[in-house]
Amino acid sequence: MTNDSQDLTCDAFLGGQLNIWQPKNGYRAGIDPVLLAASVAATSGEELLDLGCGVGVAALCATRRVAGLRVTGLELQPLYAELARRNAHENNVDFHVIEGDLANLPLDLKERQFNHVIANPPYFDRKHSQPSANQEREAALGESTPLSTWVKIAAQRTKPKGYVTFILRTERLPEFLTEADKRLGSFQLLPLIPHSGQESRLILIRGRRDGRAAFRLHPGWILHEDEVLTKSTKNYTKATNSILRDGKSLSFIQ
Repeated sequence: MTNDSQDLTCDAFLGGQLNIWQPKNGYRAGIDPVLLAASVAATSGEELLDLGCGVGVAALCATRRVAGLRVTGLELQPLYAELARRNAHENNVDFHVIEGDLANLPLDLKERQFNHVIANPPYFDRKHSQPSANQEREAALGESTPLSTWVKIAAQRTKPKGYVTFILRTERLPEFLTEADKRLGSFQLLPLIPHSGQESRLILIRGRRDGRAAFRLHPGWILHEDEVLTKSTKNYTKATNSILRDGKSLSFIQ
């Protein structure tokens, strides 16, 4: 990897609570990992695993909201794993980043379980979409390891009564549940809706190891106000801005 500033940008997250290095080209973290991190009901002293952690945005955001949270990340791409370590160091966070393949889990992860496992897996099944020409971006967005494997590994690495939380494209929900229903229970689904009256494009879905509660579909979370977008604010709702800028939690129950 090169540290040449021409190849990287340093971007503020959580209103400047975090400064994150990421490639200028290729996959760049947006609001999705921030929303994912905000939805995890973790407490101090618990352990969290971020599968496919990228440059570390989700895990690092979680530590800013939950003091004493212990975080580990798994990342396939060396470029992103190295940046995740750099971001952890420069933001003074103890974040253990493991470079490795989800489909061939490193030994030290096979021997551990966590209170929370989170993932922002590649959104697109390339049987039904076109790949990106950028190799790093395609690895982050285009599925190579099946979603079922992501779900299986997440559940296996979760402690009894622990939680698995994914952010997904809405159309991937049936695939997620087909695998997750074998291993998790107490599912809760929160649709993320761009504007009121529009269909959900993304969802947050949470399951619990050994959970037995009934499935719950929560009212959708509206991301944007209905007024005309502005470049400075992107017109997020007040509640969404409190997550993105102030590091507040995102509760499934509003």
